[in-house]
Amino acid sequence: MEQELQAFQTTITALLIDAQNFAQSLLLPSRLLQMVILVGCILLAWVLRLWLGPILRQRMQELEGWPKWRLRLLLVLHKRLQLILFALLSWMATGVMAQITTFPSRRYLLALAATIATAWLLVVLLARLVRNPFLRRMVTWGMLIYVTLHYLGLLDQFSGFLDGVAVEFGDFRLSLLAVLKALIVTGILFTLARLVSQTSSSRIRQNPDISPSMQVLAIKFLQVMLYGAAFFIGVKAVGFDLTGLAVLSGAIGVGLGFGLQKVVSNLVSGIIILLDKSIKPGDVISLGETFGWINSLGARYVSVVTRDGKEYLIPNEDLITGQVVNWSHSDSFVRLDIFFGTAYHDDPHLVRRVAVEASQRVNRVLTHTPPVCHIVGFGDSSVDYILRFWIDDPTDGLTNIRGNVYLALWDAFQEHGISIPFPQREVKLLPGSELSTDGASAT
Repeated sequence: MEQELQAFQTTITALLIDAQNFAQSLLLPSRLLQMVILVGCILLAWVLRLWLGPILRQRMQELEGWPKWRLRLLLVLHKRLQLILFALLSWMATGVMAQITTFPSRRYLLALAATIATAWLLVVLLARLVRNPFLRRMVTWGMLIYVTLHYLGLLDQFSGFLDGVAVEFGDFRLSLLAVLKALIVTGILFTLARLVSQTSSSRIRQNPDISPSMQVLAIKFLQVMLYGAAFFIGVKAVGFDLTGLAVLSGAIGVGLGFGLQKVVSNLVSGIIILLDKSIKPGDVISLGETFGWINSLGARYVSVVTRDGKEYLIPNEDLITGQVVNWSHSDSFVRLDIFFGTAYHDDPHLVRRVAVEASQRVNRVLTHTPPVCHIVGFGDSSVDYILRFWIDDPTDGLTNIRGNVYLALWDAFQEHGISIPFPQREVKLLPGSELSTDGASAT
């Protein structure tokens, strides 16, 4: 402990000495001139940003038809306009000083500032690839500090300073430097894993030889492997011992297994659904009172979108343990039944023929599998019929096609004089009864 404390004090002393030497070097006439030029570049870049910023934003708002990634890149560049202008002006000043004098020391600060500004710009642009805001912020600031210290020649001293700030638990030592390295390396590896995952996922989805359910399974498996590898590689790259992590994760897994049984059940059910191909994106299903088509298959739930625009998130376990009607599992052919009745004085042979012909004229009703109409019973006031017809596009809805067939039957029955009876009630007054006109019941 005393040795580490002495090493830490030595590092602090070295940093203070380097900072003092650098500050004294700025007092030289040539360095003062370069400092004045750099201040002038900063002010000029600020003025140019105030002038060019609104003009460029107006031009960006007029752009139409550009891909989103180009517009986002322009927006990022617009936000960093002052840094871009400062880097350009610094390089221009460095070039002018190189023509005026041949001594490198006369342009050292100018070249150093231009190099650091360019490195900052590249770091900011590349950090936009990291989607997670926290990781992006850590990667950005970590890389900015790294490139700055690297070009200033203070990287070794500063690394020693961060490594000296540490906590120890027995043989385990965790320093601030290790934590920062872990966050930066993990963020970069996660970004690379996401880029590889997106590229591979697009190629898998474009492969017509892979079924939709197997596409989802392959993409999920690929994402788990890539992100898991990125995490463990990032942790291992900074010197963490994964043996203790494995023991700890096993203990945590046992504890979470009891409290997250439903979550684990849904995860396993999702894998079973993908493997047995019982449902896949685009299928039309009915589960209880929910009828719609599958929008996506998730690790924990299935997204089902109904005809009225509602999106139901159904747990995977419900699809495994419950009764699910898949209207398009093996094929998309669906038979629909509608019931109606006619009066007893109407010819049933004519009614059946008219009903079949009327339904055949409705769009979406298949003609190569013709509709059929049968008598199913003699009711109290009507002869009851069932009309059966087939469609091959259940994703376009079922209620609307039923309504169109009913409307076609109504028009056809009106044309042929076929009546649709309805219950009627007759009230008879017995002899000797009187009808009250003031609303009272008859006596």
